[in-house]
Amino acid sequence: MHTGGVYEFRVHNDKLNILASRYEGFINYLNQVFDNCPNSYFLNGPRSSKLKFKLNDLSMHQTTGHEMNDLCRIGLNVNKDRYKTSHSKVQVFMLENDDKTVASEIPIWIKKDELENYNFLFDSNEPLTGHIDILRIEDEKIWIWDYKPNAFDEKYASTQIFFYAIMLSKRTNIPLENFRCGYFDDSYAFMFKPELKNLIKDKLL
Repeated sequence: MHTGGVYEFRVHNDKLNILASRYEGFINYLNQVFDNCPNSYFLNGPRSSKLKFKLNDLSMHQTTGHEMNDLCRIGLNVNKDRYKTSHSKVQVFMLENDDKTVASEIPIWIKKDELENYNFLFDSNEPLTGHIDILRIEDEKIWIWDYKPNAFDEKYASTQIFFYAIMLSKRTNIPLENFRCGYFDDSYAFMFKPELKNLIKDKLL
């Protein structure tokens, strides 16, 4: 139980071990987080999903008809009577049926001494935390995806997911260049490459 409710971490080990074989730190993290998650971090402090500022110079790609849109639409329909929440309907369908999805609702965090300008960015000394909706492996990149039921109207989703990438990079010791980010619903998908140069609040520009 973390702030915001119960998060059911799920990992598909067969797909993970095949698709992410080059990322030992990633595999180890996903296997160990079930037993070694610092749950107290998630009870206080900033949440990535609650960040309300934009970042510098994100090169966003917007599209329709992406495979994530199709998977989302099918998952919502197939699991309409199986799960109560739209997130569970989409996440479980993808984990069970998409050959690139390896995990869902994975907890991540970063502490103030692990990121430059931490206090300025989050106005807090407590760890930043979050839960990644969907992790996929595609073209040997680790894709961090967040399901947003009204993706087109989202203002700060890219900020949320950018910090997911920062946190997962720190937890796995995998360079940020190996990650890609996106958010989606059944109609739209938005994608970008996270880079450290983006790590500036709009108000600094």
